[in-house]
Amino acid sequence: MAVSRRTFVASAAALAAAGVPATPAPAAPAGAPSGSLVPVSPDDTPDELVRKASRVRPTARQIAWQQLGRTAFLHFGVNTFTGLEWGTGDEDPDVFRPTGLDTDQWARALRDGGFTLAILTVKHHDGFVLYASRYTDHTVASSSWRGGRGDVLRSFADSMRRHGIKVGVYLSPADENQYLHGVYANGSARTTRTVPTLVDGDTRSPDRFHSLDATDYGAHMLNTLYEVLTEYGPVDEVWFDGAQGHIPPDKVEQYDWDSWYTLVRSLAPDAAIAVTGPDVRWVGNEGGTARENEWSVVPVKENQYGRTDWALSYDTPDEGSRSALVAARPKTDYLQWWPAECDVSIRDGWFYHPDQLPKSVDELTDIYFGSVGRNSVLLLNVPPDTDGLLHATDVVRLREFRERVDAELPTDLARGARVTDSAGVRTVDLGTAREVDRIRLAEDIRHGQQVEAFVVEAVVDGDWVPVASAGTIGASRILLLQAPVRARRWRLRVTSARAAVHLAQFALYRSRV
Repeated sequence: MAVSRRTFVASAAALAAAGVPATPAPAAPAGAPSGSLVPVSPDDTPDELVRKASRVRPTARQIAWQQLGRTAFLHFGVNTFTGLEWGTGDEDPDVFRPTGLDTDQWARALRDGGFTLAILTVKHHDGFVLYASRYTDHTVASSSWRGGRGDVLRSFADSMRRHGIKVGVYLSPADENQYLHGVYANGSARTTRTVPTLVDGDTRSPDRFHSLDATDYGAHMLNTLYEVLTEYGPVDEVWFDGAQGHIPPDKVEQYDWDSWYTLVRSLAPDAAIAVTGPDVRWVGNEGGTARENEWSVVPVKENQYGRTDWALSYDTPDEGSRSALVAARPKTDYLQWWPAECDVSIRDGWFYHPDQLPKSVDELTDIYFGSVGRNSVLLLNVPPDTDGLLHATDVVRLREFRERVDAELPTDLARGARVTDSAGVRTVDLGTAREVDRIRLAEDIRHGQQVEAFVVEAVVDGDWVPVASAGTIGASRILLLQAPVRARRWRLRVTSARAAVHLAQFALYRSRV
C-alpha cells in the first residue's frame, strides 16, 4: 500500500511504553466533551487543558477546507478603476467599466496555477456590489457597463464551476456607502428582522423566511447574504473580515455575527465561514506565512454577539502549545478547531495597480512552503485589471508557480514502498537507496492534531541518522532538507504527542529544482 495513503496509529500508552518522552493527557472520562468546540473552565489544570485539546476534532467542512491547499482571492470593484485600496462609498458607479471582462480567463489561469477555490470580493468596504442587489443602488446595475445588466458574480461563479474550481464570496462587514445613507453605524437597536425582506415588485416566493436579530445595517447584510447564497449556486467559503470603515471613531457598528453565521449555516451548510468566523481563522499577517508550529486547536473566546475571537492576540507567536493553553486559560471560553488561512497578494496591493509587478516564483514558492507546508491553507490574491482580465504577467507567473511546486514535490518516492509501523515510529524501506531532499507529512485530522514533536531519520553508513526535526504536523507539514540525503531506509519517530497519533502521510521526494 502506498505510504501516503496508509494510516499509522500509535496510542498514547504505546508511545509511553516505547520510551517516547511525551506527556499524554490523562484518559478522558466517559461522557467527556469532544467535537470542534470543547468548553474550558478556569479551574482546568494544565493536564486537563491538554486532554481537552486532544479531544477537539474538525467538522466535515473544516476537513474539506484544509485539503484545499492553494486558494485564490480576486479583489475587483470600483477601487480597480479609482486606484484606491480602500474606497469612499460615494464613487460614481459608472466608473466601473471592465469592457473586456472574461471570468473564464480568470478560471483557466487559476486552474492552471493549481488553485482549488476562488473568492470574489462581492462587496468591499466601499459598499459597491458586483451584482444587481435589491437593497442598494451602489451596484453594477447603476453603471453603464453592459447597459446596467452586467453581473460579475454570476459570471464568476459559472466560470469557476465550469473549470472545476470551488466558489467563495467575500462580503465586507464595513460599508461606507451605507454609512453615507444613514444605515451603517446609525445606532439602531437589535430587533427581530424577517429575511429576506421583500421589496416592491419582488417576485420571490421563499420556501422559508428567517427571523433573526439584527440592527438596521445587520438586516441589510442579512438580505445581501440571502441573495448571494440563494441565487448563485452552491458556495464553499464565505469570507468576512472585521473592518469598520473610514468613519468617525465614535461611530461603531456592532456586527450581528450570530445572525450572520446562522443564516450562512442554514443556506450554505457546507461553506466554511472565514476569517472572522467559526471555521477558519486569519493567520495574523498579510505575508502569507504561518508560524513555524501552527496549531489548528487554539483557545478562543466569544465576542460581539457570538464572534469567534482569539483568547490570545491574533499575532501571538504561539497560539496552541501546552504553555499557550495555560497562558490563555483565564480568557478562554473554548478550545476550538480553528485552522489558519494565510492571505497575501501576488502584487503589493490588493487591487490592481498598473505600476506594480507580481512576486517572483522564488517568493511565491517560499510562501507556499511557509503556509501549505505549515498546516495552513494559502489564500493568494490575484487582482483583475481595468479590462476585467488577469494581467498576462500574472497569468504566466501563476503557471510558473504551479510548475515550480510540481518540480519541488514530484513523484513520491515512498509510494508503494514497504512500510513497518511500531509504537511512535513509521519505517519506510524504499528497496534501494534514493536521494531525498523534501519530506511531506500529514496527520489524519479526523482524529485531531496530536503530534508535538518528531524527528525524521535515515540509515546512513549503517546507522540511523537524524536528517530533520520539527514540532507540529497537522494536516500538512513539508520539510526542506539543506542537502539531499541518500538512503534506502527512512523513519518518522514521534517524540512528543498529546494522545493517539494517526499519521496519514509520510512522503519522500527528490526535487527537480
